[in-house]
Amino acid sequence: MNLSRHLKRLALRVGKARAFCVLLLVALAALRIADVPALEELRLRSFDAYQVIEPRRKTAKPVVIVDIDEKSIQKYGQFPWPRTLLAELVTKLRQMGAVVTAFDVVFPEPDRLNPDLAASSFAGLDDETRTRLRALPSNDQVFADAIRKSRVVLGESGLPYMLRELDKTLPVTGLATLGGEPQPFMLNFPGLLRNVEVIEKAAAGRGIFSIRNERDGIVRRVPMLMQTQGITMPSLSFEMLRVASGTETILVKSDRAGIKSVAVRGFEVPTDRNGQLWVHFARHDPSIYIPAAAILDGSAPAQAVAQKLVLVGTSAVGLLDVKTTPLDASIPGVEVHAQVLESALTRTVLSQPNYAIGAELLTALLLGLIVIWLAPMFGPITLVIMGAIFAALLIGTSWYFFQQQRLLIDFTYPLLSTTLIYSTLIFSNFVREQAQRRRIKSAFSQYLSPALVAQLAQSPEKLKLGGEEREMTIMFSDVRGFTKISESYKHDPHGLTTLMNRLLTPLTNAILDRKGTIDKYMGDAIMAFWNAPLDDHEHQLNACHAALDMLDRIAALNKQREDEAIQGGPVYIPLNVGIGLNTGICVVGNMGSDLRFDYSVLGDSVNLASRLEGQSKEYGFPIIVGSKTALAAKDKLAILELDFIMVKGKTEPEVIYAIAGREDMAHSERFQQLRNLTIEMLACYRNRDWDGALFAIERGRSSDVAQQLEALYKLYEKRIREYLVSPPPADWNGAFALLTK
Repeated sequence: MNLSRHLKRLALRVGKARAFCVLLLVALAALRIADVPALEELRLRSFDAYQVIEPRRKTAKPVVIVDIDEKSIQKYGQFPWPRTLLAELVTKLRQMGAVVTAFDVVFPEPDRLNPDLAASSFAGLDDETRTRLRALPSNDQVFADAIRKSRVVLGESGLPYMLRELDKTLPVTGLATLGGEPQPFMLNFPGLLRNVEVIEKAAAGRGIFSIRNERDGIVRRVPMLMQTQGITMPSLSFEMLRVASGTETILVKSDRAGIKSVAVRGFEVPTDRNGQLWVHFARHDPSIYIPAAAILDGSAPAQAVAQKLVLVGTSAVGLLDVKTTPLDASIPGVEVHAQVLESALTRTVLSQPNYAIGAELLTALLLGLIVIWLAPMFGPITLVIMGAIFAALLIGTSWYFFQQQRLLIDFTYPLLSTTLIYSTLIFSNFVREQAQRRRIKSAFSQYLSPALVAQLAQSPEKLKLGGEEREMTIMFSDVRGFTKISESYKHDPHGLTTLMNRLLTPLTNAILDRKGTIDKYMGDAIMAFWNAPLDDHEHQLNACHAALDMLDRIAALNKQREDEAIQGGPVYIPLNVGIGLNTGICVVGNMGSDLRFDYSVLGDSVNLASRLEGQSKEYGFPIIVGSKTALAAKDKLAILELDFIMVKGKTEPEVIYAIAGREDMAHSERFQQLRNLTIEMLACYRNRDWDGALFAIERGRSSDVAQQLEALYKLYEKRIREYLVSPPPADWNGAFALLTK
């Protein structure tokens, strides 16, 4: 329970994705400590790649292989050969100067051609012949005598099962330890196949030639020491080093992590924790092979063997001693032992120190925490660059240790761990962004056009839902005479709803098509705004165009309804709207309660837009705009100055304007006449030239644009007559002075 609470607190403090990545980092560390097959396979393959890129270069050839090859078998018969022939081989190798001779074969049974066996098994022999045969020394004894005169190491085979109890009287190699007990870390063979007793006792050394392949069948490591049936046995190759050095015992160094190295006089070979040597392979080298027949018939030169370690083995296909290495798909198994000896003698062995796993875990932990910390703070490109740098550092460091120090330090686990952490964070960000986009689409699909919703979903960072101040253009629209219209549908509420939908749909589309955002519907009224949530650098002009589009669509709807009425539809009552636009600083964001809120806007500019919408009927123009809106659109639209009004909270009056049409109308002769008449009338009015103002009004009524200005004329005519009865205040001129500055 406490752990669950702690995890929840961690998730809240650092974020769920980061908390999950910390747990993932711990899980990956546990997998590395357990060394699961997938991680081991990846690590081994990376080490293979190093060897392929830079295999061991042979600077000397201290080892030769006497090869029982196909030609030798053809000449001397099938293998196993008589032990007398092998005795001759050992003797000739000693005479040619071999330092140590080792057999990569085992002789577990008496020679089938021993004289005593021949005397018992051959038919047709007389008693004298049988007696003479039995008096001859056995082939095994002849072989043992030859072995005793030379320095020979016999091979033994580890078995997956116990064949028989070991003969405790047979000699074994002495073992000394430094540190902890190494036996628990050694590979264990349940059984051991040894040589016949007479040969075994004659040899200078005995070693196991069995090699355990990795899971994929490739030989990468060769055990130097092994446990079998309660005794510790060296490998064939390391026993050769012991015999060659004249050392009686093998020294094993170990610690609590496992075996560190094995040593004899003059040689210390580093191993992994299980006592296995990482073989630094060279390419298959046919030049170190000498056919056994060439030794037996004397055709091989003595210098080919002199002062060298000799391995007797086979490359014959029928004897099935074939191995796969990181460099070669198929080489004779005896060459693996030769490569072990070459690496040790030329001091080019590889090693993976016991502290390597600690270094790998620490590196993975540090890099993982760095990624968890930095990933949410940077963009994807920066993270990819940082990831490439980290990967290059890991691979480069690992390669440096391999090339310069011959140490195997795994880069795959830290790289994989960091990549998984990074991928998890990226996936988490992707899921979070997708959810955010869905929320944005759900929240704004009713307020914005589909194109803007898609743009906002693709760039959610542009959205600030917490509230912000920005300059915006606000729109209010309302249907004129809606009470009369609704009364005509008193007995048809469905018809009224249908009419409202037919009205609001084209008006809404007109707003959305011009990048507007629908704030709310209030009965037959619409509130909308521009420049939020997405930036719109032409929000004033777009709002004005949207207002003009709304008038066009209302006209189209009225025409359609009029045609329907003619054909027997509902009574036709024209729909007219008044629109108010104003631009100013507003606060926009999610507003409401904890349970319910809307993306809306507040401010004095909003209030003024609502007030302007209410003035549209009085001034006789359907679109009334504030001064900032008009100033931004004056070069693109037909705009008329109408009046000034006092705004709550301001000492200066607000000049208001009407939008009479688009740019084509602004350049028309009719609009110029309309504009000039209005300017003339306003100039007289503001200078208290009441007669001049009334004269301008009368002159305007006689012009071609009288109908469009009639409501405005009536408004000013009424004011002038009121002023003649009750003069305006003394500071009236001051207000006009402000307007005319």
